[in-house]
Amino acid sequence: MTPFLLNILLAVAWMMLVGEVSAGTFTAGLLVGYLLLWLTRPGLGDTRYFSKVPLIISFVLYFLKELVIANLKVAYDIVTPKNYMAPGIIAVPLDVRSDIEITLFANLVTLTPGTLSLDVSSDKKTLYVHALYVKDAGQFRMELKNGLEKRLIEVMR
Repeated sequence: MTPFLLNILLAVAWMMLVGEVSAGTFTAGLLVGYLLLWLTRPGLGDTRYFSKVPLIISFVLYFLKELVIANLKVAYDIVTPKNYMAPGIIAVPLDVRSDIEITLFANLVTLTPGTLSLDVSSDKKTLYVHALYVKDAGQFRMELKNGLEKRLIEVMR
């Protein structure tokens, strides 16, 4: 049985012990279960679960931070009389390789306000992105590659 499945089962057991079925109780059960599994990790054998969970949490927090910043930027541009938009279409070379990685990256880019994934090249090596705020294409490309794509690769591989 995988540590992830064990963690889910421990979270369900925690909800039964507490006697309350809610998202908060389940989350608390996940945390308690993770701690218990972490303490018993030598008995679980070789697993990447304990190195992946912090990476996933870091990735989610990074994406949420970027999401808030992008929302504030777009909202500020809407409520101010001056137009700060400098739209452009940027070709972003991809380091993600599998179809699921490309799909996740493209969807995460699209979820961020002010950016939209347009297309992936037929050789799956370039993602075309429309962005509302492109002062420097190279800088925009590097922000995507060194931020979202790099963290996605860490989580997925």
